[in-house]
Amino acid sequence: QVQLVESGGGLVQPGGSLRLSCTASGRSGNSYAVAWFRQAEDKEHEFVAAIRWPNGATFYGDSLKGRFTMSRDNAKNTVYLQMNSLQPEDTAVYYCARQVNPIASTIRAMYRYDSWGPGTQVTVSS
Repeated sequence: QVQLVESGGGLVQPGGSLRLSCTASGRSGNSYAVAWFRQAEDKEHEFVAAIRWPNGATFYGDSLKGRFTMSRDNAKNTVYLQMNSLQPEDTAVYYCARQVNPIASTIRAMYRYDSWGPGTQVTVSS
């Protein structure tokens, strides 16, 4: 099993930026993906972005590409989500999660992620 911990959430004004971090401890094998999901109040989880190991391929939610960028630091076992031009509709709890042996068709599938962090709150408000 792997443990995931998110950080970097907070309150930001519309148009501002935040960078979220997700640090993993434990082993994940050679083929896995780490993703960000978010859940706004009274809404279902939404896929935000994912990155695969070992090739580093990235995937984004359809409405988010261009504003959000996911990256990784292998030495620190950490992935990042750089969020720019934030809007009130980006307000949500952001979770990172891990999927083992992903394939392209399952990258966005929440049910395939077996390890989850506790989440970090992002609030976009003036």
